[in-house]
Amino acid sequence: MKVNAMAFADLVRDLLDGQFTCEELAQRSGLHYVTVLNYTRAMYKTGAIHICAWRMNNHRMYVKKIYKIGDYQDAPKPRKALTHAERSLRYREKKKNDLRQVRIAVL
Repeated sequence: MKVNAMAFADLVRDLLDGQFTCEELAQRSGLHYVTVLNYTRAMYKTGAIHICAWRMNNHRMYVKKIYKIGDYQDAPKPRKALTHAERSLRYREKKKNDLRQVRIAVL
């Protein structure tokens, strides 16, 4: 049996057992991340898997898809991701408020 076929079988078994992101599936199966991404895209396109939930990344945006076996309706995305300009504005306002807090503490 080919190694890649065994790794793909591990990938499908993991999808049957639980709910994982592509990064987690790559770590568990031993396949490269891009390979797992291509497999999950193909399985999603054919209706073999669905998006059961969304997870935040380090920038607090819901971009990580969590997949599970089954042809069910996808989970709705919790909120629209912020644009770069909106993130920058939120950061500047936070820094401005922090500076005000320091000034109040000094007085």
